[in-house]
Amino acid sequence: MIITEQKPFEEILEMVKPYKKIAIVGCDTCATLCQTGGEEQVNEMAEKLKDRVVTAFVIETPCDERTCRRDLRKHRKEIEEAEAILVMACGVGAQTVGELSGKVVIPALNTKFLGMTERIGRFYERCRACGDCILYETGGICPLTRCAKGLLNGPCGGQVDGKCEVGGYERDCAWVLIWKRLKEQGRLDLFKKFRPPRDRSYKAQPQELLFR
Repeated sequence: MIITEQKPFEEILEMVKPYKKIAIVGCDTCATLCQTGGEEQVNEMAEKLKDRVVTAFVIETPCDERTCRRDLRKHRKEIEEAEAILVMACGVGAQTVGELSGKVVIPALNTKFLGMTERIGRFYERCRACGDCILYETGGICPLTRCAKGLLNGPCGGQVDGKCEVGGYERDCAWVLIWKRLKEQGRLDLFKKFRPPRDRSYKAQPQELLFR
């Protein structure tokens, strides 16, 4: 899921200041789970900005153009009346809302990372969306994300007793975790595999993926 956090209200207030009529749009998927843009948070924001809010609602998946268009259409009159839309979703959702509505988009959230959720309020970065996944070789543990230095060929000299020097030896060293996982799976030969520097030339920005 995409992990987000809400911007400071003072920053949001500064961005909405030029507009007398705004719509507030939330996200019923990732932002709801993060408690940053679900129905409850949208209603709270609407209450804080009530003098200028013309509508406030949650879109099922604002990053999906189809559902975003469908849900915006349900509030078409209010959206047309609004001068700007305060979007409580990730950056992708905010851009989709902007493209479909043609309105000024104000992002209420900061997009942090792709993560795993342990429980509400605890999220962990697990994927860098690098476009060249090597999880098979590393026991299902991503070294680019889990290693503070993004090392691809084993641990650095800074790990002590399986703990990473970055952050004061509180987090597990990713490569020690990888070694343990590969050992459990009987695949330690992969630990010794050399991985050359990543070729980033193939990953032209912005990316597109088209299924035919």
